[in-house]
Amino acid sequence: MKITLLQQNIVWADPEANVSRIDALLERMEPADLYVFPEMFSTGFATNPQGIAEKNGFTLDWMKRTAANRGCALAGSVAVEKDGLFYNRFYFVHPDGRAEHYDKHHLFTYGGEDKTFTAGNERVIVTHCGVRILLQICYDLRFPVFSRNRGDYDMIIYVASWPTPRVEAWKALLVARAIENQCYVAAVNRVGEDPACSYCGGTMLIDSYGRKMEICPDGKESSISGIIDLEELRAFRRKFPVLNDADSFLTI
Repeated sequence: MKITLLQQNIVWADPEANVSRIDALLERMEPADLYVFPEMFSTGFATNPQGIAEKNGFTLDWMKRTAANRGCALAGSVAVEKDGLFYNRFYFVHPDGRAEHYDKHHLFTYGGEDKTFTAGNERVIVTHCGVRILLQICYDLRFPVFSRNRGDYDMIIYVASWPTPRVEAWKALLVARAIENQCYVAAVNRVGEDPACSYCGGTMLIDSYGRKMEICPDGKESSISGIIDLEELRAFRRKFPVLNDADSFLTI
């Protein structure tokens, strides 16, 4: 499976401008099986989502149209309002228009996300091109028990708005998640600024050995692509079956 990660600069609270910008970027990219965008890629990370979170499904509808037109899958999180509640919702849209989603479980209390958003309570794994993918959002990265590989996935996708002052933690924890779970990690962080923070990226694709296969340059809107090789992954797991010795935890 070919995956492309887009390290995006996001226009604050303007979904139309953001998806138009992505359309233009996609036109210049080589075809891929899956494209991944950052956390809240159509609005920016809004801890006060009133008037910003989407009620009408504008971004999801765009994702469905784009996936169908390009014959690929699209993934990224969107601020959503439903029945008076707000969710940081990670959509995974398949080429046939089918949409699956994961609602962020670990809300970022330091930034007040827990005061306005409702936490998800379900761990979500999707399958595309035969690759089993665990969906995770930003702050989830700091909680390894929640993402422990139970032999049920091959790759984790992290989408994020992870600020520059803590970016070294982002880079270190991503490598740790890949190594401890013997999986690929596809991690997409934004660049640019919003009303609260600045972001320098750190988007990367990591293999199950913890090697950084592809890395976006810091501070620059850019993209990277790589191949998810299931045969190579399975061979490594057979040769070095670390997951068989993992501790058991009570998790979602």
